[in-house]
Amino acid sequence: MPEPKQEKRAARRFALRIPVTVNRSEAPEKAEPAQIRDVSARGICFYLDSAMEPGTQIGFTLTLPPEITLTESIRVQCKGHVIRVENKAQPGKMAVAAVIDEYEFLPEF
Repeated sequence: MPEPKQEKRAARRFALRIPVTVNRSEAPEKAEPAQIRDVSARGICFYLDSAMEPGTQIGFTLTLPPEITLTESIRVQCKGHVIRVENKAQPGKMAVAAVIDEYEFLPEF
């Protein structure tokens, strides 16, 4: 019988189905719409229409809802890099997993 898969994540993941715009650091003017699958304090996974290579530097801004912050909604600007891409996550979409290297809380709207 195969051994159960060991959990490697060090931070709690939150399943969020919210839109986000992702910029590749080498082409920040070409922002791409994406849909978040889940997010944690250290990483994010989102669905994207086009491929990204592991190692790609990215930037994105997201709004964390009150269910996660336990206060009001908070906008967070993040920088990170892609660590994994799943090509058949959803029909026509790529699931992109990235580590969050830096983040900054933004002022309210």
